[in-house]
Amino acid sequence: MGIKDDAVEVRAQGWRTLAALHGLIETELERSLQAKAKLSVVEFTVLDALSRQDGWHMRMQQLARASALSASATTRLVNRLEDRGLLTRILCAEDRRGIYTELTPSGIALLERTRPVHDATLEQALAEAQQVPELAPLVDALPRLHTVS
Repeated sequence: MGIKDDAVEVRAQGWRTLAALHGLIETELERSLQAKAKLSVVEFTVLDALSRQDGWHMRMQQLARASALSASATTRLVNRLEDRGLLTRILCAEDRRGIYTELTPSGIALLERTRPVHDATLEQALAEAQQVPELAPLVDALPRLHTVS
């Protein structure tokens, strides 16, 4: 194995470690959010992304990017959340082809009740991951990934 091959293997190992951390966290969040609020991780992610927008709405394509879903998967997800009364779609006044997705009062209320569950579960999952030697360096790096300007 040459130097170039070693570099690829190091990156691959880093990716496997990152995937392991993500899997551990997502499994715990899924279990907790389903049990407490009947929400999936991706449903919570969509509600959370909408809550962080000025005006509490986003175009469908922005929502797809924020939730890491395809356009069709985002449409299906929005349909489910709309059927539950958690969000609504509105036409863009400037561009009639554009559709915004917006939280409803029920969506806001559910998100406010669910965010503490999400945050506590995330904190617990990260504490557990911190105890795994292979994952601890990633957990340690997380606070440095997002710098506030």
